[in-house]
Amino acid sequence: MDDVTVARVASCACGKVRIRATGKPLASAVCYCSDCQAGGRQLEDAGAHADFRDAWGGSPYMTYRNDRLEYLAGEDLLTGYKLGDGAPTTRYVSSCCHSAVVLRFGPGWWSSLYRVRFGDDAAPLEFRTQTANIPDASVLPRDVPVYRSFGPKLFVRLIASGLGTLFARLG
Repeated sequence: MDDVTVARVASCACGKVRIRATGKPLASAVCYCSDCQAGGRQLEDAGAHADFRDAWGGSPYMTYRNDRLEYLAGEDLLTGYKLGDGAPTTRYVSSCCHSAVVLRFGPGWWSSLYRVRFGDDAAPLEFRTQTANIPDASVLPRDVPVYRSFGPKLFVRLIASGLGTLFARLG
């Protein structure tokens, strides 16, 4: 299961925004879905540094249960961006140094922090997902499993974490 003794700190480039993530991430992956690609372009158009996406437009992230994240500093420095009024996803950029930091999925119990924000302490990459959304997935490295849609590991982990969150609230 998830070792709650492991803690990593994600920070914006200048260090004014810091978030402690406790336990093993639900996933350490790269997403190439059309939403992540459009959201990445939106953040870059808004002035975010382009260090949070890979060479093929994917978003490398580490996903955690929300109850495993603690803002240590700078939460008030984050500005949220949505692709539209009804979009469930909000991506946050620091106002201090224009670093893309975190993505929150509205109705969910999880958030994804951009892997670059963890520096050398990022968890190893586990898989690449939604690769059907890029023109030529054959150019992607094969260092980890590659899934044309959402990989089964992700859904299993999200469901298990949702149950864990529910039981934590009830307990």
